[in-house]
Amino acid sequence: MFSPKEIFRHLKMMRHYIAFSTIFLLAGMVVGATNPDLEAFIQGQMSGLRNVAQNIDSSSHPTLFLMVFIFFNNVIKAILVMYIGAIFGIVPIIFLAINGMMIGYLVHKSAEQGGDTLFTIVFKGLLPHGIIELAAIVIACAYGLRFGKIMLQGIGALLTRRPGWSQELERFVMRTLPVMVLLTVMLAFAALIESTVTVWLLGK
Repeated sequence: MFSPKEIFRHLKMMRHYIAFSTIFLLAGMVVGATNPDLEAFIQGQMSGLRNVAQNIDSSSHPTLFLMVFIFFNNVIKAILVMYIGAIFGIVPIIFLAINGMMIGYLVHKSAEQGGDTLFTIVFKGLLPHGIIELAAIVIACAYGLRFGKIMLQGIGALLTRRPGWSQELERFVMRTLPVMVLLTVMLAFAALIESTVTVWLLGK
């Protein structure tokens, strides 16, 4: 079950949910880039991150503390969103939308400042770690959406007294265990890149 072959085989089975997660993320980006009414909300989200970054930057070992913070922050959120998705898949959709809106808003604001700023933000600030990080988020939310669907099916099974639902739920939960390992490894690499390579590129 924990072999890479089995993990990727199950990810292939989850491709429709991964596609839906990607669509929700992209939709959030479009909304964040095109809806000025959301600026106050997005700025509020970003101000919290800026405060944390300032506190880490003033610490004795900023690179190490930044890497640890990014890693644990992302891993905890990814695992939570995967399992809280049991509440009918609502939380993964909201999580994808918010992350997408923040990225879309950031890219849009960078584009307004000119091509150089856009290049810096996208190719230096986002892409080096973002490809891995966003892939992990999409996978976690895909499993959250699947979990939500299974719980909805459970309500139907309870009403119709259809057998076999509990076994399906058990199999799915067991499948999430190796996915947690995969997400942890992916987000560890992303945190390492973001706290070192991304910081170096932005400082050039």
